[in-house]
Amino acid sequence: MKTIAIVAGARPNFMKIAPIVRALRKQGGGLGFTIIHTGQHYDREMNDVFFEELDIPQPDVCMGVGSGSHAQQTAKIMLAFEEFCKVRPPALVLVVGDVNSTLACSIPCTEIAG
Repeated sequence: MKTIAIVAGARPNFMKIAPIVRALRKQGGGLGFTIIHTGQHYDREMNDVFFEELDIPQPDVCMGVGSGSHAQQTAKIMLAFEEFCKVRPPALVLVVGDVNSTLACSIPCTEIAG
């Protein structure tokens, strides 16, 4: 089964992936998905509450990058996502929004794609 890697790391991302996850759940076979949480937002009010209230499944992968400057956080996410893709190469990567997680997971995809 082909798998879509859905990347989310911060509050705005969680709200944007909710309808996508619902649609993928309804569509049935052919496409699976893996939710990757970068850990850009990690406390209950900026994280867990959205998964609960928007009925998003718990992430399959939690990178747990935590705080840091934009450069530090982006670098940690890029390295972790690159490793994920080497081990579990997705058929498609879906990143939403305009946060560090979005940038950090978009760049390694150009290398993975060839």
